[in-house]
Amino acid sequence: MLRLTDFIIDCPDTMKLAAFYSEVTGRPIKEGSDENWAGIKFGEVELAFIRVDGYRAPQWPDSEHPKQFHLDFEVDEIESEQRRILDLGATLRQDFIGPDGYGWRIYTDPIGHPFCLCRNKGVVWTDQGPVWPERG
Repeated sequence: MLRLTDFIIDCPDTMKLAAFYSEVTGRPIKEGSDENWAGIKFGEVELAFIRVDGYRAPQWPDSEHPKQFHLDFEVDEIESEQRRILDLGATLRQDFIGPDGYGWRIYTDPIGHPFCLCRNKGVVWTDQGPVWPERG
């Protein structure tokens, strides 16, 4: 059996980026985190930050420094979440929200990693996570 255990993000300052994503997600930074490795647990998976000397931020969509990953966060209401993450240091890059209020917006974190806030029609959140609508 294969299980995802970590999603690792290179960065110059692990605790600073972990603090940003801790505020974005509302989850605490893992005990024992330090300047070389910091983490945030999501059940069995950890969002981890590893210090890299000489870090070079992606300049997406530039192919010379392409994005190396992106995160999607499903939200109930994009506008209030956008205000909150912009206040935390995120930058809005592109908007793909349709006239019906569904779609996604692309942001970058304080050091240039891209991530999206998404609002998908018909998604219902339960204690076990999202329940996606049937595809017809």
